[in-house]
Amino acid sequence: MTDHLMANYARLPVAFTRGEGAWLWDSNDKRYLDALSGIAVCGLGHAHPAVRDALCEQAGTLIHTSNLYRIPAQEALGDRLCASAGMDRVFFCNSGAEANEAAIKLARLHAHRNGIDKPEVLVMDNSFHGRTLATLTATGNRKAQAGFEPLVHGFVRIPYDDLAAVETAATNRPNIVAVLVEPIQGEGGVVVPSNGYLAGLQEQCRRHGWLLMLDEIQTGMGRTGALFGHVHEGIAADVMTLAKGLGNGVPIGACMARGAAAEVLGPGTHGSTFGGNPLACRAGCAVLEVLEKEHLPERAGVLGSRMLDAFHHALDGIAGVLQVRGRGLMIGIELDRPCAELVARALDQGLLINVTAERVVRLLPPLIIDDQQADCIVDAVSRLIRSFLAPRHQDAG
Repeated sequence: MTDHLMANYARLPVAFTRGEGAWLWDSNDKRYLDALSGIAVCGLGHAHPAVRDALCEQAGTLIHTSNLYRIPAQEALGDRLCASAGMDRVFFCNSGAEANEAAIKLARLHAHRNGIDKPEVLVMDNSFHGRTLATLTATGNRKAQAGFEPLVHGFVRIPYDDLAAVETAATNRPNIVAVLVEPIQGEGGVVVPSNGYLAGLQEQCRRHGWLLMLDEIQTGMGRTGALFGHVHEGIAADVMTLAKGLGNGVPIGACMARGAAAEVLGPGTHGSTFGGNPLACRAGCAVLEVLEKEHLPERAGVLGSRMLDAFHHALDGIAGVLQVRGRGLMIGIELDRPCAELVARALDQGLLINVTAERVVRLLPPLIIDDQQADCIVDAVSRLIRSFLAPRHQDAG
């Protein structure tokens, strides 16, 4: 341990030294099954050969030149992403927060060019969009915002999964220009909206002339059983942001746009020194190739359904388990009480999990896990939850 790192992380007492597939080994050579993927980042698992080879080859030739010049790897990744997403243009950056920051700036610039001097973006309760000042303001988590005031003006917050609230906002706030929303709320507790919610948002955005901006940072890159989470409702966004799984651990983010929104950013309006450098873009290309070649989004959908069914069976009737929910390999188990201690209990047993929104066990395993590993995750997490809730049952009896 060192005293020289800022104390903004409450780190667990473990340091990993190597990984392979869905497994990690710590400095004492203890093995852990990774059901978190670096928070939905390592969708291809650890040390994937295709990513490794792409990085080694690129690092041996050219890592960085800056966006003062053409970057062929960036152009190649942009072509592949736009073709896969039905988008027209993409801006590359280094993180999900930066991608959302670009989307917010795009929406504001678009509004100003259309004569709206004080544009507002509609955002949702319980959302998470990043920790820069603008994305923190967009985030619907007061605990994360506390102490960083004054926050950024220009956001209107409403409940998630509530189309009536959208209409009310449209009536009362004439300067709304865009909606920023997660197809599934990840940090908010793996909250899956009602069927038709995203399609309804798209219809309202078209009717009011707003941009529909989808934050696919956690739901994208195959996590939900499709390459992008919104595909399940057959809709199309005006703006979409990506990060996390796009680089399989190499920092990269993307803000994509289509139609008129794709023409908003011009020279000098936005930029990034490191964004879209050759190394990061080679990683992104390798990830897309593997996802497509090995049909991993489809695999995530099948395996996720299997795991959800198994969790329902294992936890059915257990007092204290409020809901098991998710889509693909994005699974949340909500309990009736705070359960952060389950993370350390799982770590002791060689399993990496996460608790978000205080009482939701969140599972984001690599898309490459096999059936046996999926079953191990279900069995281990179910045992942990039953054991965690057992003392309460005994006290009640």
